[in-house]
Amino acid sequence: MAPEQKQIVTQQDDRFSVLRHSNLASCPTMRRAVATMSNSDFMRLSRLIQDYSGIKLPPVKKTMLEGRLRKRLLTLGMESFADYCDYLFDPKRAGDEHIHMLDAVTTNTTDFFREPEHFDCLLHRVLPDLVSSQGLGVRRPLSVWSAGCSTGEEAYTLAMVLSEFAEKFPEFLFSVLGTDISTKVLAKAVSGTYEHEKVEPVPMQLRKKYLLRSKSQNGGLVRIAPELRAAVRFARLNLMDEDYRLGEQMAVIFCRNVIIYFDRPTQRKLIGRLSQQLSSGGYLFMGHSESLHGMDLPLVQTAATVYRKI
Repeated sequence: MAPEQKQIVTQQDDRFSVLRHSNLASCPTMRRAVATMSNSDFMRLSRLIQDYSGIKLPPVKKTMLEGRLRKRLLTLGMESFADYCDYLFDPKRAGDEHIHMLDAVTTNTTDFFREPEHFDCLLHRVLPDLVSSQGLGVRRPLSVWSAGCSTGEEAYTLAMVLSEFAEKFPEFLFSVLGTDISTKVLAKAVSGTYEHEKVEPVPMQLRKKYLLRSKSQNGGLVRIAPELRAAVRFARLNLMDEDYRLGEQMAVIFCRNVIIYFDRPTQRKLIGRLSQQLSSGGYLFMGHSESLHGMDLPLVQTAATVYRKI
């Protein structure tokens, strides 16, 4: 009887929790308390976010941060951002809340074949060079890393391009790693399921080979084919960590439209770490709005926002 009684109590607690959150949301006094983030709260939270993830939030982002974190307060049954700050900064209480906070805060904008010139460069210049000069993909597998992969479109695009290249070299072997700090977007990436409009940038001949239409009545979903999903693995990784523990150096790294959210010192530190993770002669692809100008790095530019390690 004891386990059943415990279960009943737990269910009752959950119902009371829902009621309590609902009352907080509907009570005008509580709603104002939850919705108000003081400048002090913002400074504490923005500093924590920058220290933990590298993302710099200027004061103009206060309203955005307030709105995105409001659900976390309601979920936790908290009445103010001051309470939430105290919770986050208490290691005995916070648990995985830093992860939930970053899931709410991070911006995840990506597409299949975004900045398509990079994939043309990869297919026609980079891969032939790595195969001919180092035997990568032939004598040993060629490893590609999508850093800050978001919901996986970039990682799967890379797998498509590499698969197309492999058709010309039957013994060509490769692997793709996609990493992100957000567990929420990684879950989407692992599923490999997307709305039909999201795959429109994929050329039709590649859609026929690598995408599967949903069999559901609405038909609005598309899934990455099993053989392509098998070539990509996803993992949570914080680019601010001192040691990425990838277990191997990468021949190609795509880290595009990531450093735009960091200040210059953090950008230098991150690109330095990525350079260390890149094999000699390997290539780093950055976003078209990002610049490495003035950074003392073992990289030479070979194309627009494409760099080779020397």
